[in-house]
Amino acid sequence: MKPPPFAYSVPATVAEAVELLAAHAEVEPRVLAGGQSLIPLMNFRLAQPGHLVDLRNIAELSAIRLDGNALVIGAMTRQSEVEHSPEVALAAPLLAEAIGLAAHPPIRNLGTVGGNIAHADPAAELPAAVLALDGELVAVGPDGTRTIAAADFLRGPFSTALAADELLTEIRLPRRDLVGVRSGYAFVEFSRVFGNFAIVGVAALVELDGDRIRRAALALTGVAPTAVRAHAAERVLTGAAPDPAAVAAAAEAAVAGTSPSGDVHASATTRTVLARTYVRRALDLAISRARDER
Repeated sequence: MKPPPFAYSVPATVAEAVELLAAHAEVEPRVLAGGQSLIPLMNFRLAQPGHLVDLRNIAELSAIRLDGNALVIGAMTRQSEVEHSPEVALAAPLLAEAIGLAAHPPIRNLGTVGGNIAHADPAAELPAAVLALDGELVAVGPDGTRTIAAADFLRGPFSTALAADELLTEIRLPRRDLVGVRSGYAFVEFSRVFGNFAIVGVAALVELDGDRIRRAALALTGVAPTAVRAHAAERVLTGAAPDPAAVAAAAEAAVAGTSPSGDVHASATTRTVLARTYVRRALDLAISRARDER
């Protein structure tokens, strides 16, 4: 339960951190954010970086702010800060609800939003929430800054579009409080014990226009190698009446294109059944909230 030897640096700026990643490329350096995922992997020797670049002293990476039409969250912002942030509650309540289901308070007090998303665990809540919210991830590397759509950022299990010498610096989400229509959200999941990794999770957003669904967004975890958008289900919902028939049809469409793998936690069939059920629950709750019913 001890990691292999490694060197350790604590830069004070993003530029210094990027320089360290590039300078030590030959020993496969890793960024240390909250450490809630990386340190256990190192202790089990599933990850063996030769150099750790600790971001704790880079103050510019820990902030939550509203920037025009976007909610901007620094990558080093603690999950508990985002969970209880008034700005997040106003502009992206789906994210706050998702974080409330992630592990337990002591973990959220240390874990960072950027670290969780960059870790890209297929069962994690935050990647699915950011995907449903059409978020963007900002990365900085030796060649400068680039913005990556959430749909392009997640590549597979524990794999992202970040280059080895790049650093995730912030998450940008469109502000939901500026939509100007009735909207609702929900993040629901099934786990065997509260706080454990989810077997299946669903993020849902619904916008209503009169008696029709103007727009819907759905993202699922636990049914693919990474969080996925259920575009077929979104098309079923768009323009439909927000009734049980539309919700049931969307749930069928959401699971139709998935091929979950079975493991010690649940079989592929179980995951499919759970996904269908939890898509319905997420949509029912999102629609109820859009109608101000709960």
